[in-house]
Amino acid sequence: MDVFYNPDGIGDVLLIPIKDGDRYEIEHEKFGDITKITTKAGDILGYNIFQASEHFDLKEKGKIKLTETFLQEIKQLFQANNLSDPLDFDLSPKFVVGYVTNKGPHENADKLSVCQVDVGTETLQIVCGAPNIDAGQKMVVAKVGATMPSGMKIKASELRGVPSDGMICSQKELGLPNAPKEKGIYVLDDSYSAGEEFVF
Repeated sequence: MDVFYNPDGIGDVLLIPIKDGDRYEIEHEKFGDITKITTKAGDILGYNIFQASEHFDLKEKGKIKLTETFLQEIKQLFQANNLSDPLDFDLSPKFVVGYVTNKGPHENADKLSVCQVDVGTETLQIVCGAPNIDAGQKMVVAKVGATMPSGMKIKASELRGVPSDGMICSQKELGLPNAPKEKGIYVLDDSYSAGEEFVF
């Protein structure tokens, strides 16, 4: 999970996004320097922590990976401001190495493949349109909950009627320098292991 801190563009505010709020009427509730953002039905969309640099030692800017240590600091601030929300966030890696155990045709689309992908702790079904995808390959998987460099959030979806839980990534989608212009997934070598976090 990532949080965001952009003091030059937004100000001294730590943003903790949980759910997209574009489709909802939103409400705000203040707890000291913390603003809790919810839907009218009470679903939590996220939190903004103002005067963030006074509460945390923020050495990074932009997208910041939320660690267990950082989460504990945020929980302490919540307690100090009488905000009892549990903050039970999933901190497991969202970009991992996957191994394609099986590739099959999509029943409703010639250019799509239905892949079974071992990501270490589970096997995910992912629909992929890359022309170079094949069984036996290792590649980068953006799991459900990942935020791509473009800002797009990965969600469980259906592509032409077939469920897909994640995305198999190209170098361009990962924002890697010198990414090839040709369409295709980023095939990894055998030094990688299925399930390990992919850091970029």
